[in-house]
Amino acid sequence: MPLYEHVYLARQDLSTQQVEELTATLTGVITQNGGKVTKNEYWGLKSLSYRIAKNRKAHLTLLNVDASAAALNEVERQERISEDVLRYLTIRVEAHEEGPSAMMRKSDRDDRGDRGDRGDRGPRRPRRDEGDDAIDAVTAED
Repeated sequence: MPLYEHVYLARQDLSTQQVEELTATLTGVITQNGGKVTKNEYWGLKSLSYRIAKNRKAHLTLLNVDASAAALNEVERQERISEDVLRYLTIRVEAHEEGPSAMMRKSDRDDRGDRGDRGDRGPRRPRRDEGDDAIDAVTAED
């Protein structure tokens, strides 16, 4: 059977338990149609780049699916009917990724720490406050 990665976004006002129940429902639809879900990852409540149906955040879930196209068509139909699902995306892949997905791995960007001196800007000048103008004027007269 073909392999798919399926990601869906659920409304922000749902609880984590309700999202898990929705995932279990979708997994049941896939198994009833002769497929199987090999991996289920809940990515958490994430901020969206833009509002979708007045939601600024959404619960994201990834399903790695080994099923026929008919099973996924039924899952997508169920998601279109559901008011809890904001968006979904299904992609056919050659092989499923082993281990945690990129969203679950710790990013290399977290390890970089303080950026420090960039080196390309030369020495730093001290910032000037409003009171510094009066001091400059006095020293210029001397």
